Amino acid sequence: MDDGASFIDGAALAVQHEYHDGLMWRCHTVLEKREGNYPLGIGIEREKPYEVMEAEGNLLLYGGASAMWELFIGTANVGAFNATNAQIGVGDSTTAEAATQTDLQAATNKTYVGMDATYPSHTDGTAIANRDCVFKSSFTDPQADYHWQEWIVRIGSGTASPRALNRKVQDFGTKVSGTWSLQVTLTLA
Repeated sequence: MDDGASFIDGAALAVQHEYHDGLMWRCHTVLEKREGNYPLGIGIEREKPYEVMEAEGNLLLYGGASAMWELFIGTANVGAFNATNAQIGVGDSTTAEAATQTDLQAATNKTYVGMDATYPSHTDGTAIANRDCVFKSSFTDPQADYHWQEWIVRIGSGTASPRALNRKVQDFGTKVSGTWSLQVTLTLA
């Protein structure tokens, strides 16, 4: 009889597990390092990278979350994260991520670059692949020739007040020449 009671309790718990209330924000980053200099990412696909680094994780900033809600409800308080306005920024600060931050934390070594052609990219629909948005920027020589230790995605170009979406402290090494392309894939699940 005790086993029957345990089974009933277990069934009740199983029903509770079917409720989904949380939203998951995921980030996958790919950095491709190339020897050549490819302005605006043109022709970059022809040269194989000498190094590829991948990482997971980032921090959604409060200002970025607010910008998403503003865009979601259609207010005009922020610009759009589109091909005209979106940028990826890199800097040399190792200051830990904090949700209250509004920009890169580097004092002097920080650089923002607009999107490569066809980015940001997102395909509308109702399939699993439609939950991603991909941002990609290529930093040519001499852009950002210093130690890369942080990055952000932001609305920058063409807006009165830039708004950072997310930030990550990540040691990617020191860029001294060539073209480094940083691709950030954000997933909501």
